[in-house]
Amino acid sequence: MPKAWLARTQCTDIPVSRMNNAPTTLNSMKYRKKGAKMNKTRILLVTLMVLGSGLVGARPAVAAERESVIVTGTGAASGEPDTLAANLGVETTAPTVAEALTSAGVAATRMRDALVRDGIAKADLQTSNVSVSSTVGDDKKVTGYTAVQGLVATVRDLPRAGALISTAMAAGGDAARLNGVTFAIEDQAALLDDARAKAFAEARRKATLYAGQAGRPLGRVIRVSEENSGYQSGAAAHYDLASDSANAAVPIEPGLQQLSVTVTVEWSFQ
Repeated sequence: MPKAWLARTQCTDIPVSRMNNAPTTLNSMKYRKKGAKMNKTRILLVTLMVLGSGLVGARPAVAAERESVIVTGTGAASGEPDTLAANLGVETTAPTVAEALTSAGVAATRMRDALVRDGIAKADLQTSNVSVSSTVGDDKKVTGYTAVQGLVATVRDLPRAGALISTAMAAGGDAARLNGVTFAIEDQAALLDDARAKAFAEARRKATLYAGQAGRPLGRVIRVSEENSGYQSGAAAHYDLASDSANAAVPIEPGLQQLSVTVTVEWSFQ
């Protein structure tokens, strides 16, 4: 604190009676109280200014940047499908909506009953869609209605899949439709684990390469995330209906199912 400031501060504490060698009056006491109050205000302002200057000069702590490498790896594993989903259906046309729905329902029921008799569990049969649309002639007038009803059948005994599909098609008659088949592996856990191990090994290979190029030893793993996993057919399904033999088994080739996994891994540099 400057000397001049200290002098003024000390001066205010001297009794008025001593300064002018006169007895203390009511007015002099008021002046003394007022001076003490102003002195306290000045000290408070100086304190705030000192604290404020310290806050302005302070800098927030900045977290150190992490030195690391982030890479991705993809791994795949193949296996034989063990289930097949047959997308069956019926399609009928009639002059009225009611007639179209009725005929479609009868044909779909025949297909469902035939599959159940041949060993398909009811839990493996699911209606996929039901729709009715109008048909129009060249003059844009409605000439009838078309009803469509889908039925998805899950077949777990693949060697019998072709025969089961043919049986269902024969039961549905001319209204029967086969819209395709889809293969799947019901228990994918082992194959996915194999694909994950391959994906991580690929990520490690990349990270080791980058660390060597940077001249830094590879450290510990910081984080791992699995971005996606899925499967795709190694071979397309083949099916064919012989026009002259509705009871002939539909040829089915399940091929191989490939599952893939992609992982993102971050390693630190030592």
